[in-house]
Amino acid sequence: MEKEQVVTLIDAFKDFKEEKSIDRPVMMGVLKDVFLTQLAKMYGNADNFDVIVNVDKGTCEIYQNFEIVEEVVNPNAEMTLDQVKEDSGDDDYEIGDQYTKKLDMSAFGRRGILNIRQNLQGRIMDIEKANVFKKYSEKVGELFTGEIYQTWGKAALILDEDGNELHIPKSEQIPGEHFKKNDTVRAVIKSVEMKNNTTPYIILSRTSPDFLEKLFEQEVPEIADGLITIQKVVRVPGERAKVAVESYDERIDPIGACIGVKGGRIMGIVRELHNENIDVIQWSQNPQLLIQRALNPGKVSSIDMGESAADKVRVYMQPDEVRKGIGRAGCNVALAGMLVDREIEVWREVAKGEEEEEDVALDEFANEIDQWIIDQLKSIGCDTAKDVLAIEPADIAKRADLEDETVEKIIRILKAEFED
Repeated sequence: MEKEQVVTLIDAFKDFKEEKSIDRPVMMGVLKDVFLTQLAKMYGNADNFDVIVNVDKGTCEIYQNFEIVEEVVNPNAEMTLDQVKEDSGDDDYEIGDQYTKKLDMSAFGRRGILNIRQNLQGRIMDIEKANVFKKYSEKVGELFTGEIYQTWGKAALILDEDGNELHIPKSEQIPGEHFKKNDTVRAVIKSVEMKNNTTPYIILSRTSPDFLEKLFEQEVPEIADGLITIQKVVRVPGERAKVAVESYDERIDPIGACIGVKGGRIMGIVRELHNENIDVIQWSQNPQLLIQRALNPGKVSSIDMGESAADKVRVYMQPDEVRKGIGRAGCNVALAGMLVDREIEVWREVAKGEEEEEDVALDEFANEIDQWIIDQLKSIGCDTAKDVLAIEPADIAKRADLEDETVEKIIRILKAEFED
């Protein structure tokens, strides 16, 4: 009975190997190890045992090696000549020789076979998890397409063809999108972690710049063929993105190729990203030129890069261009800064003498606005009322480190001055 159980156990492992594509050497090593582990429990150690596994036949043979001695001290590893002769019927052995005996599977007993089965199942699960971790670790950064299996408030779950779980956390979903069961979803494989050191946790992302880059590779053949290179992608997911491209072939217009005839190529990407605005710009090694292109549709008058890379970049624009350059909630200028890895401030360019004729210095509002607030506004380059009014409220709050309510109050006070 025990022997039948062991044969069934090995057959089950053989079937598993064919399903999960476990490497032959790994499979043989696991089988040997689980049997040797059980032998060590039964006999104290397994140093004098040999385990021979035939994977194709699904069989396993175990041999116990004995040293022939005059007097037995360790019956698990030693035998006398008389014992060998009685066991084998052969009298050609001498003291000091080694005698090998095949161990019958019944020697394990029902409990021993149960231990082997449990140990084997645990090792199989460990191998499967390690294979999943390795498989997806090698695919980090690649595009993945699958169907939504289940959704929760904090994540959506996708199962691959082998039943492995892949997760799209809420933080990796585009703001405003909602998934339903059986929805087909594309995302980039962002990372693979070992959760609790036992289970691979695969994270997909639709907010990563890598996701947008992979979508361009799919939609634009010239990028997939290497004729156009994506130098950098920056995003505010669901709001706006900038893709800097370059072509080494003068005959190819990289921007036109990415947009496609009548916008056919880029519109597919925009729909995938739930109408996220995408600006495709020509890459340049010249940071000033790159900033100028990135701040489109705002027109730049001049740029002060500062004395070092740690300095903030000051961009000057005509008053009617400032809002365009900054963008809604400061999104446009923020993305331009990401492209060049510098913080950018947009300053209103004022003609000489304009302040005295049409504007009012912020210090004139000291009775209505606290001095520390005026100082904060000055620190971001706003010396006059019109300097402040030319900038989006959200950008003022962020750059001057002020509460939204405080900014709203300031704007009401300043606007009232000009209305009067």
